[in-house]
Amino acid sequence: MKKPIVASTACTAVWLLFAAVQPLSAQDEETGLDKYESIELFAESLQMIRERHVEEVDIDELIFAAIEGMLSSLDPHSGYLNPDDRSELNVESRGEFGGLGIQITMESGFVKVISPIDDTPAAEAGIEAGDFVVEIDGEPVLGLSLQEAVDRMRGPIGTEVTITVQRPDEESTIDFTIVRDSIEITAAEVRREGNALVARVKTFSEKAAGNIFDGITEMVEDLDSRSEIDGLVIDLRNNPGGLLCAAVEVSDLFLAEGDIVSVRSRGDQRTVYRTEQRTGCDRTNVRDIARGDIAEGWPIAVLINQGSASAAEIVAGALQDNRRAVVVGTQSFGKGSVQSIIPIRIGGEGMSNGGDADSGDNTNFGALRLTTSRYYTPAGRSFQGTGITPDVILPLAEPIEVEMEEDERPAWAESYYQNRLENDGLPEDLDELERRRAAAEVVDKLRNTDSQLAYALDLLRGMKSMTGEQ
Repeated sequence: MKKPIVASTACTAVWLLFAAVQPLSAQDEETGLDKYESIELFAESLQMIRERHVEEVDIDELIFAAIEGMLSSLDPHSGYLNPDDRSELNVESRGEFGGLGIQITMESGFVKVISPIDDTPAAEAGIEAGDFVVEIDGEPVLGLSLQEAVDRMRGPIGTEVTITVQRPDEESTIDFTIVRDSIEITAAEVRREGNALVARVKTFSEKAAGNIFDGITEMVEDLDSRSEIDGLVIDLRNNPGGLLCAAVEVSDLFLAEGDIVSVRSRGDQRTVYRTEQRTGCDRTNVRDIARGDIAEGWPIAVLINQGSASAAEIVAGALQDNRRAVVVGTQSFGKGSVQSIIPIRIGGEGMSNGGDADSGDNTNFGALRLTTSRYYTPAGRSFQGTGITPDVILPLAEPIEVEMEEDERPAWAESYYQNRLENDGLPEDLDELERRRAAAEVVDKLRNTDSQLAYALDLLRGMKSMTGEQ
């Protein structure tokens, strides 16, 4: 019996897709089928589903689901991006998008939180790195693709969504009702804490390096002397990653020379990213402004935790291997793979003929998000699945509330004796003494709220003292 035209159209689309993904060879070594038979098998299965499934099906939806199924079987980070998804990804890379402010991945079929992003609805609601999303608005997540889960969590700004999570250390699930909002992220901010500068990097969008450069420059302009600063903390905690080139640029800001990261694909093809080289990245003008190490030798401590992933791990690994920074915190997430966005270009009647998938003159078939290579640190370490191990492993202590007395000087000291000997040494620099006292108070308060950052500030002071600087 002659098959309907729609089946022929579907078969043509499948043929063109396979032709675009890989060249035809005589036989598939694993299945024993040649490529023509493989395509026919797919088309026959598609037609059988169309004719015999209990409900009427949409051929286009089946084909796109098949593409998604192919990709999701490869690894947790590969997937299909429909035209809308691809456009939204371009917006996210610029640091502005709508939703909850949560980065997720797939682990053994479950949706796992990599990290909530600072100052977003998800972070304010209490979502934590390592949480597993088990339900969205009461509907189970198990069985959904990563993109389907993302689509369900997104929606119109101002609307609510209820996320049910299973926290590894909790017996029962936790419900979070979150109001969707427009997410506009400042990629990085620089502030002063006591005698140190803290560069908080929230996400590696294309603005990250520029934000850090501008922030440090403004802080330095306000100093009487660079010696006022003990060093720099780069806070990468709960940073889910972002653009490879953003990670390269941020690392480049603090390295005078050396390798930053290498990317290795099949056949051991390698691209090595080095300081002040533009290979592989269309750098911003940050490197045209700042040559060498913009911290000019200040000691650097990098903070990481379980929510530090991908680009954040690249920066931590680069500064660690180049002995430019001490890494403090807990083991990072361990996402050391590279995803390439590959537009689907297929030819044929009524379809694009090899042009750009985003071109207005061609049909937009979306793109593949395909894992194409792995990251390696300058020392040749892969952190895929293992993460970056800190030089100083320091879990975050629970914040505690402490009532501070107005005068916390010791009740008994040499200065309290009436007949004490006077100090006949060099007079103390009272301004410097006050500056140190004020910085110490900042660190003391942080010990009760952010023990990891307080340790990093103590560490910077110690590193500076070892160099003989004051």
